[in-house]
Amino acid sequence: MKTKIVFICIFLMAVLSCTTLPEPAEPPAAAEPVPRAAPKPAAVPEPAEEPAVFDPGAISEEVFISTKTDVQELIQDLNGIIRAKNYRAWVSNLGEEYIKEKGSAEFLAETTAILMESQIQTRRKALKSLEDYFLYVVVPAHQNDRVDDIEFISEHRVKAFTVTEKGRLRLYDLENLGDGWKIVN
Repeated sequence: MKTKIVFICIFLMAVLSCTTLPEPAEPPAAAEPVPRAAPKPAAVPEPAEEPAVFDPGAISEEVFISTKTDVQELIQDLNGIIRAKNYRAWVSNLGEEYIKEKGSAEFLAETTAILMESQIQTRRKALKSLEDYFLYVVVPAHQNDRVDDIEFISEHRVKAFTVTEKGRLRLYDLENLGDGWKIVN
């Protein structure tokens, strides 16, 4: 019985594979061609304006002196905040991206590793928060900063420097975010 079924299956496959299917009928000819609208030309994008390159030389002496004075006053205020270990007041002087970066687990782990290797740090502490970073890194290092020079990066962003016997050292990157100068990355 099985052989008969196998034989019938093979026979049907052979017969079906040899038969040809009827060719499809040609579609009826269209009475009249349907007019098509001409394709619209693709919109050519206007060339993008290149962003203006900031020229620090375009900053007037008056703006430079005014900004430097503002930055010096900010750093003096920050020194008092840092000496008082006033974390909340310090955070209010930080830009959002700075807070995110310095409070990230990755940054805190890297900074902890540096502190553990350092001869300067006598109290070894694993940094677990932005507040730990403030207490164990910022307080010892930045309570007596002095701004001797600034460098404009853009109209609203500067780098603040102090000058020591070791040279010109960058203290902070600062940006005027509309509500005053903030420490930024």
